[in-house]
Amino acid sequence: MGVGVGFGKVILFNEHFVVYGIPAVASAVGAKTTALVERKPGAGHELRDERPETPGYKAEKLQQQKESLEIMLKFMNIDTRHNHYVITLGGDLLAASGVGASAASCAAIARAFSQELNLNFSDERVNEVAYEGEKGYHGTPSGIDNTAATYGGLIWYRREGDAQHMERMRLRKPVEIVMGNTGKVADTKIVVAGVKERKEKEPERYGRIFQDADQLVRNARKQLEEFNLEKVGAYMNENHRLLQEIGVSSPELDELVNLARDAGAVGAKLTGTGRGGYMVALTPGRDIQDRVANEIERHGSQALRTSIGV
Repeated sequence: MGVGVGFGKVILFNEHFVVYGIPAVASAVGAKTTALVERKPGAGHELRDERPETPGYKAEKLQQQKESLEIMLKFMNIDTRHNHYVITLGGDLLAASGVGASAASCAAIARAFSQELNLNFSDERVNEVAYEGEKGYHGTPSGIDNTAATYGGLIWYRREGDAQHMERMRLRKPVEIVMGNTGKVADTKIVVAGVKERKEKEPERYGRIFQDADQLVRNARKQLEEFNLEKVGAYMNENHRLLQEIGVSSPELDELVNLARDAGAVGAKLTGTGRGGYMVALTPGRDIQDRVANEIERHGSQALRTSIGV
C-alpha cells in the first residue's frame, strides 16, 4: 500500500493575476489530504473519495476529478491494463473551493503511487504530476496550488509561460489565520475564462489593475519579511478590492470579509477561485483568531482556524 499527502493552501496575494505572470504569495495550511493506493489483481482503477466536503462539491467536481486522474496516470506511465488500483482519498482538508483541495489530492495521489510502485519521486516530480492533474480541474492552471500542496510552507510564486519559479519565504514565527467558507462551489475554469474575456474587452482598465496588483504584491512581500502584520493586512484588504474589480468576488465573500474585519482581523480577502469558496482573515494571536472564527460561525458559515508560516 502506498501512502501520500498533499497540503491545503491559502493564497494571500494575487490569485487570478498570477495566471498572467504577476507574482503571488501562497502558504500551505495545517489541513491536508491523504491518498492510499492499493494494487490488486485485474485491470483498471477505482477512486474512493472519503474526504469531508462542502455539500455538493464532490458531485460537482466528479467529472473533472475523473479527467484529472486519467491525465496523471498517463503522465506517470501507470499500467492499468495489467493491474487494478484502488485509490482512497481522505484526510482533514475539506473538499471545497478556495483551499487547494484538487491540488492537494493530486499531490497526495502522486506520492502514493510513487511509494506503492517504488518510483522514488522527488518533490519536483510530485509537483510536475500534480500540475498535470490540475489541468483536469482548471484547464490551464496557474501552478501555484500544486506548488503549495507539494512543498508546504510560505511561497513566493511566479509563472513565465510554462516555467514556474518558486522561492521559499520565512516568517519570524507562525501567524494565525481564519478561513471562512461561503459554502458555494465555484468552477475555476469558468471563473478564469471570465477574467480573460473581460480583460480582452477592457485592456486599458485591466492593464492598470494588473499593474497595481504587481506593485502591491512586491510591497506586501517586504512587509511579510519585516513582519509588519498591520501593513500586510492593509495590503490584503487592497488586494481584495482589486479582485472585486476584476469580477471574481461575490456578495457572500464580501459579507464574510467585512464581518472578519469588523471582528478585529487586521486584513481579509477572498482566497482562491472566488465566486464562492473561502475567504481568509489575518488574525495574529489566538484571541483575535477565536473572535473572528466565532463571528463567522455565528453567521452560519464554517471557519477553519489555522496558521501560515509553519
